Amino acid sequence: MLELLEFNENPNLGVFCRANDDLAFIRKGLSKKIKNKIISALDIDLVELNIADASIIGALLTFNSNGVVVCDFIDADNLKIIENQGLNICIISDKINAVGNDILVNDTGALIHPDIKDKTIEKIQKTLNVPVHRGTIGSLKTVGMTAVVTNKGLLCHPKATDDEKRTLEKVFGVNVMIGTVNHGSPVIGSGLVANSKGAIIGNLTTGIEMGRIEEALNLF
Repeated sequence: MLELLEFNENPNLGVFCRANDDLAFIRKGLSKKIKNKIISALDIDLVELNIADASIIGALLTFNSNGVVVCDFIDADNLKIIENQGLNICIISDKINAVGNDILVNDTGALIHPDIKDKTIEKIQKTLNVPVHRGTIGSLKTVGMTAVVTNKGLLCHPKATDDEKRTLEKVFGVNVMIGTVNHGSPVIGSGLVANSKGAIIGNLTTGIEMGRIEEALNLF
C-alpha cells in the first residue's frame, strides 16, 4: 500500500521515521490519524522515540530485522524502548554517527559511509548480521539518504553511476532503479519510508514518481 503523507506540514518523512517489515520507529508528537495511516500502509507496529530531544529519528538510527544501529547520544529511557523490541543494538560513537543518513541496510546487506572506522564497521556487521560494504551513491557518502532499500527492491539517487548500481544489486540482492521524490528531490531517503509491504511518501511526490516507487520496490 502507498500513502501520501506529511508530518506536521513537512513532507520529509524519512528524516523522522525508519521502518523494517515488522516495526517502525517514529518521532513523537504526530496525530493519531497520521499514525494510523502509517500502520495501515506499512502493516507494522509503531514505536515512538525521542533521541537527545530531537525528532529526527530517521537520521539518527537505522535497522533491519536483526538489529538497530543508533547514535551515542540516545538516553537510557529511549534506549530501553528499543531494547524492548527484541533486536540487537549497536551504539555508534564514531565521529560519523548520524547513522540513518550514513547506513543503508536490508536483511541481505549494508552499504555505509566510506569514512566510517573499521572497528565501527565490525560492530555494525555483528549487530545487523549482514555483510557490510563501504560505498557511495551518486558520488555521495550519505548513502542512507540517497536511497531506500527493502527486501524486495531499491530506489536510489538519479545520478547513481552504473558501477554504483551494480554494487547495490550485489550488496542487497534486489533490482535497483533510479528516481526522485517530493516533486524532483533526488534525496530519496528524505521523502520515502518503505518496507516489503508498503510505503509512506512525502505528499509533494507526483504520480509519475509514485509509479516509479511502486515499480522499484515491487509493491504492486
